[in-house]
Amino acid sequence: MNKKLKCIAISDTHGMYSNLEIPDGDVLIHAGDITRHGKLSELKEFNQWLGEQPHQHKIIIAGNHDWCLERQKEASLKILSNAVYLEDQSIEIEGHIFYGSPWQPKFQNWAFNLGRGKEIQKKWDLINNDVDVLITHGPAFGILDIIYSGENAGCENLLSKIKEIKPKVHICGHIHEGYGEVLCQGIKFINASVTNERYKSTNAPIVFTVG
Repeated sequence: MNKKLKCIAISDTHGMYSNLEIPDGDVLIHAGDITRHGKLSELKEFNQWLGEQPHQHKIIIAGNHDWCLERQKEASLKILSNAVYLEDQSIEIEGHIFYGSPWQPKFQNWAFNLGRGKEIQKKWDLINNDVDVLITHGPAFGILDIIYSGENAGCENLLSKIKEIKPKVHICGHIHEGYGEVLCQGIKFINASVTNERYKSTNAPIVFTVG
């Protein structure tokens, strides 16, 4: 029997994590945009902060601001001693499968950007079918993805993949205006962006249970 896990989701901290009130739990998850400028020095400070958090398990993925994890991956991974970094990979914790991927549809040539359609689909094809908690930086199309102009910025291919594999939870960030959670077709969708569209740290971490 799988153990119930209390998980805490955050995303898009952009270096402003130290003033967050992080609830205690089993798993702390960061869904990308750790940094503001994508520098190794920012990653170093974040890793120190992670080491101060009490959670037994810590999972992080990269976001479009996290250039160091795309361009200086080896150096970045040496720095990240206090968490498991997932890039198109999964990890099992107490019988639950967590899968992380940083990619999002192309937007202003940021890090981990891919073209919509076939290009990004290649990444979603890598996702295990037995995933319980799927973590991607960008949202699925039509779910917690509306930007200031009123348009949906999420990925259509990702939505199709989620419908196919049916994880228990999908966590994202990226679209700050989309913060919140919603239950759709039995799947809990979470946009865990802690900063708003003006890059002010205004939103609380989101707590959920898996198991």
